[in-house]
Amino acid sequence: MAQNHSKIFIIDTNVILHDHQCIYNFQDNDVVIPITVLEELDKFKRGSDQLNFQAREFVRLLDQLVKDDLFNGGLSLGEGKGKLRIETGRPFSEKIKASFKEDIADHRILAITEYTKEKYTEQKVVLITKDINLRMKAKSLGIDSEDYKNDKVTNTEIFNRGVNVIDECDDSLIAEIYENKYLNKDAVKTENEVLANDYFIFKGANTSALVRFDKESDRFERVDKTTAYGIKPRNAEQTFLLNALLNPDIKLVAITGKAGTGKTLLALAAALAQHTLYEQILLARPIVALSNRDIGFLPGDADEKIRPYMQPLFDNLTVIKHANNPRSVEATRIEEMEKSEKLVIAALAYIRGRSLSNSYFIIDEAQNLTPHEIKTIITRAGEGTKMIFTGDLHQIDSPYLDQQSNGLAYLSDRMKGQKLFAHVNLVKGERSYLAELASDLL
Repeated sequence: MAQNHSKIFIIDTNVILHDHQCIYNFQDNDVVIPITVLEELDKFKRGSDQLNFQAREFVRLLDQLVKDDLFNGGLSLGEGKGKLRIETGRPFSEKIKASFKEDIADHRILAITEYTKEKYTEQKVVLITKDINLRMKAKSLGIDSEDYKNDKVTNTEIFNRGVNVIDECDDSLIAEIYENKYLNKDAVKTENEVLANDYFIFKGANTSALVRFDKESDRFERVDKTTAYGIKPRNAEQTFLLNALLNPDIKLVAITGKAGTGKTLLALAAALAQHTLYEQILLARPIVALSNRDIGFLPGDADEKIRPYMQPLFDNLTVIKHANNPRSVEATRIEEMEKSEKLVIAALAYIRGRSLSNSYFIIDEAQNLTPHEIKTIITRAGEGTKMIFTGDLHQIDSPYLDQQSNGLAYLSDRMKGQKLFAHVNLVKGERSYLAELASDLL
């Protein structure tokens, strides 16, 4: 490889399965794909999950690049980029043999990384992997190793704090909000920059008001407590959330919060309250197999296999049914919508092929999606579609995602300030005192 670049990055399989275009994200540094990685990718090419999609896309991308240089001096990745090379297998050094007894893919990748480090002494060699254990193994051998950080969120503060509160507001300003339903932005001083669709509680000496910042009019607008399909907000956070969910100008909503804060329940209730505005309501969640076992091991047909994963969504629908009289128009309408498939609850993989025009699309457990999956879903939104992503950043089931790299955090970070986007973080649990206590202490 050329010696004019500062670093050489060795890419692990899980990085490619996370982002098939990762090879273009290392600036002017060189990139090495171990031959073992191609062998592992071959196992992922078949299937309908996002991992399978990423594997197939990378193989197609590589096929377009394949030239003799890819296995020799390296192939340029473009102007301002480094070179890409595939490195064939290398024998285990005595150090690796003494440390690890098994001949497995991870250890073969370490052998290639060690070989590259010893050969290209003028460049810093770094193993890029989302596998924490492999990073520890690499460091034990004196090899630099890092996580793939291209799509990591640096500021996670917004996912921990509750409602924005402006204290010591003059009571006359709050009175003006109630009288006119709005307040000009320059009437209130705030410590931080105010972004589109930020929500605040203005507190005076004797009164308070809930407001949303409207970027178009450059003013704070009053937020009133609203009921959606029999579900009433129980705190200011939920009131703000319903405001965003019921606002037709806000096309994309991210909802974060721990279990029991009402994320999915309020999203579904708001969808039902607006059923006349949309041709279809879609509620989906990704399937993350337990203990790395595919759902194929479960008994029954396809619907029976995914039913356990979808049960929490049906539970929320049951809560809404119970909030209305069983003989009411609202309860009857829910049953009719289910029968006519105007209301669909399914695994995310099953809904991907559907048309997303004029739909209200709720994606639950979005913290288990990668940034690329989030982008893929949103870019398929047609005219008149509203998308809601919900999730708990403290309950990530994917082994290669964390609070900084998951798709829901990535979405909230990149879209903040856009007039068609709102993010609401729910802090207070409303399921029960027991659920709240368990969420905080366990």
